[in-house]
Amino acid sequence: MRNAFAEELRELAVQDETLVLLSGDIGNRMFDRMKELCPGRFFNCGIAEGNMVSMAAGMALCGLRPIAYTIAPFITARCLEQIRLDVCYQKVPVILVGTGAGLSYASLNATHHSCEDIASLRVLPNMTVLCPGDAEEVRLALRAAIEHRGPVYIRIGKKGEPVVHKKPPEFEIGKWITMDEPGEICLLSTGNLLPLAMEVNEQLVRRGVKSGVVSCHTVKPLDRETLEAVFSHSRLVVTLEEHSILGGFGGAVAEWLAETPKANARLLRQGTTDVFLYEAGDQEHARERYNLTPSAVVDNILAQLDGSCSE
Repeated sequence: MRNAFAEELRELAVQDETLVLLSGDIGNRMFDRMKELCPGRFFNCGIAEGNMVSMAAGMALCGLRPIAYTIAPFITARCLEQIRLDVCYQKVPVILVGTGAGLSYASLNATHHSCEDIASLRVLPNMTVLCPGDAEEVRLALRAAIEHRGPVYIRIGKKGEPVVHKKPPEFEIGKWITMDEPGEICLLSTGNLLPLAMEVNEQLVRRGVKSGVVSCHTVKPLDRETLEAVFSHSRLVVTLEEHSILGGFGGAVAEWLAETPKANARLLRQGTTDVFLYEAGDQEHARERYNLTPSAVVDNILAQLDGSCSE
């Protein structure tokens, strides 16, 4: 995902001289080609993320289109005050990109986990939150964010994530992408769990359960039209995210559901639970600890249904 972001930004920056990149002391080699083609438009702000966000806000007020990029917990939790007051309060077009979101940096332990960033940023007025599901969606999310005239947070993974889309899909902020038409089960996936959602879907279909997947790349604003449709036609709607079930994407859907009395489906939220992971391990290990594996998710879904949907 991060390589797709770097490549797409470079192509766009060559065409648009207002685009500037601010880095929190990461990605220097990854952006070498951009620095070569766009001299004077890359700023290594060091490990001073609050200053970086304020600097980006100032650039935006001067007519530039700044993109601030660093590891997800450092560009969100570490500088939430600057995001709230310098970016959102002013409603300036700053794009914040958090790489390695969720459990991507699980091997570096809790300092690098980012399971609270969606919750923290989606409550800020004027903020748009994008969580693309694969490299293709990353490219399209960046383009959409640049066209948007307000603050945007783009939450991406790290590297090596599978590309799910066989060709670039249509992408619009606030309009989700149907990967497979939902049936009795609807899987609403956001961010880098899209490949897992596709695997869960395949396993359910093999068990005779009609299921489908929607890639929910926009957490704020929600795609209310799609939510109304899936909660009307499915029996169980499952949100999937590499983020806490408290306040994240599942929390946003739960808030919508609480104000939608005509919904027919039940909601099941799958994400990290309300506990820290006090151990180091790779991303797959961390997902196992939080029951975010295809088999664990399938078992949980089947447990929510009556016997007619199981083997």
